[in-house]
Amino acid sequence: MTIDSKTLAELKEALLTEKAELESNLNRIAKPTDGEYTTTFDEIGNDREDNTTEVEEYTDNLPVEQTLVKKLHEVTSALAKMENGTYGICDNCKQEIAIERLQANPSAQTCIKC
Repeated sequence: MTIDSKTLAELKEALLTEKAELESNLNRIAKPTDGEYTTTFDEIGNDREDNTTEVEEYTDNLPVEQTLVKKLHEVTSALAKMENGTYGICDNCKQEIAIERLQANPSAQTCIKC
């Protein structure tokens, strides 16, 4: 089973929309540097209480940033696979990923079995 061009276009549009949303969310809590993101925080001051607030903000943002970056890499990888003709193939077993799975999660890298 190969993905028809209409479905592929719909999946690509979904991926591009998700990519834009992820980048927008990342830009709120991190700054891009050389294709990667670095968690940011507001520098409010130098006293102990201000520093504690800055550390709390950083530790709150870091796991969110890491999750968003991971998802962004998955989306970018899926778009690259579309370009090179390997989209919809499981990274593990090299079998086709079910279209229903791709429609539910266009950046899926593995089939349901893997």
